[in-house]
Amino acid sequence: MTMVSEPASFLQVRRAQPRAARGSVSSSAVKSRVYVAMLAFACVYVAIAGRLVLLAQMEEAPSSAWISAQDSISASRPDLIDRNGEILATDIKTASLYAEPRRIIDVEEAVEGLTRVLPELDEKLVRRRLESGAGFVWLKREMTPQKAAQVHNLGLPGVGFLSENQRFYPGGPTAGHIVGSVNVDNQGLTGIEKYIDNEWLADLQSLGFASDRTMEPVRLSVDLRVQHVVRDELVKAMERYRAIAAAGIVLDAKTGEVVAMSSLPDYDPNDRSQALQKDRLNRATGGVFEMGSVFKAFTTAMALDSGTVSINDSFDATRPIRAAGRTISDFHGKNRILSVPEIFIYSSNIGTAKMMLATGVARQKEFLERLHLTKRLNTELPENAKPLLPRKWSDLAAMTISFGHGLSVTPMQTAVAAAAVVNGGTLLPPTFLPRSPEDVQALGKQVISPEVSRMMRYLFRLNVLSGSGRRSDVPGYTVGGKTGTAEKIENGRYVNNKRRNSFLSAFPMDDPRYVVLVVIDEPKPEREGIGATAGLNAAPTAGAIIRRSAPMLGVMPRFGKGDEPIEISY
Repeated sequence: MTMVSEPASFLQVRRAQPRAARGSVSSSAVKSRVYVAMLAFACVYVAIAGRLVLLAQMEEAPSSAWISAQDSISASRPDLIDRNGEILATDIKTASLYAEPRRIIDVEEAVEGLTRVLPELDEKLVRRRLESGAGFVWLKREMTPQKAAQVHNLGLPGVGFLSENQRFYPGGPTAGHIVGSVNVDNQGLTGIEKYIDNEWLADLQSLGFASDRTMEPVRLSVDLRVQHVVRDELVKAMERYRAIAAAGIVLDAKTGEVVAMSSLPDYDPNDRSQALQKDRLNRATGGVFEMGSVFKAFTTAMALDSGTVSINDSFDATRPIRAAGRTISDFHGKNRILSVPEIFIYSSNIGTAKMMLATGVARQKEFLERLHLTKRLNTELPENAKPLLPRKWSDLAAMTISFGHGLSVTPMQTAVAAAAVVNGGTLLPPTFLPRSPEDVQALGKQVISPEVSRMMRYLFRLNVLSGSGRRSDVPGYTVGGKTGTAEKIENGRYVNNKRRNSFLSAFPMDDPRYVVLVVIDEPKPEREGIGATAGLNAAPTAGAIIRRSAPMLGVMPRFGKGDEPIEISY
């Protein structure tokens, strides 16, 4: 028994030893495998980290471009509103298409899809931009929601949208020359838009204080209702008289505020490309013209204010004036001695030139400077033209200037000077912004005496009652005015078949509130057998503007006994 049991125990002990040895080897192998796995995971994490670093480096450039693009499109602008709170210009949100060329997988697929949805894109330019390897490029700015949705549905990697502010003008061309326009980055180019940039908005944007921020609206002196009336009547006049251009201004004679201003052909600021067309320039402030016989109002005011001529004086207009080889004659001469009122209502060149000569050339030049007719007139609009003066202010030049030839000014300058002539003699610089009574008091400059202004109001009214301005009369409003028919210059010579007609008016003449100026370029006769003078086209156009706009401006018609219009007398 002992012999048998001992080997069994021995064998059991012997067998146990290999098992223990095998267990020791297995533990070491497991540890090795763990280390290998850890190393593999570490390598994977290192690879991921390296990839992330690479991506971060790739994104560094587009991130900078992205920020620059985002800054340029996020700048807000204040609303522009008229004097009654009607919106003239506002910001709206729109989508703009961009690409990140480094993320484009298939350039040809992207080009084909984009040009199919947006056929206006230049295929070669799009391909060149997508192949550029840049971090950020614009493809299309200011897209419609429909087009943006179509591009989005293409599902192109590396192509996306940024929301930006787009300027919108609800009235379209109605006040285009006043509000102006902006570029694709919402920066002012013309008109009031440019003015507010120059005054304060550009500085605010540069400091980062204008990004997606609501700003107080900028209120203008313009009345959108009257603005519509002026433009509408000018459109009708151009059609009726087959004219090539027209301009109209309504100016507050007591404050210098511009209530309405239109120049045709105009443009829609929602389509800024139209503003580049040369025939759409702002003729009211950016064009200079010989204003013709409306200048006789300034010559008459000058002569009366000088004291050398009285309203009861008369001048011989029986024969033309010969000076420096030129002949000055009357269009419809009376060939007799004319009183000062007759010179005005018959628009006598001879009589007006003689009044100027009685006053003196030096006095004329000084007086026109006093009315700001010989230097650039500053307004909030950047489009302000400089007058064209004669090279030598000779006796002949002075005589022709007295009746509106030889000196070219803007229509706005003419309206501003006329306001001073009829409002009691106070010259006020024009403004497109509201003006307080304190500002009016501080800015006003007395240029003629109140007595002379009263005489001029009488002459203006007399011309509508008995002279060339009869077709401008509006019952109850005591309209007064002066016509001007100026021959145009071609190749250095006046041509008698092309004229620029104007009518300078104010109402009500007993206490003028508003000046209305209408200019029509190259009007044709309304029908065969009649002429095309200012009394036949510019005057009735001004009358129509007054008839429609006066009630809007709070000027109600007044009648005397028997429903007769109230008249003024000197």
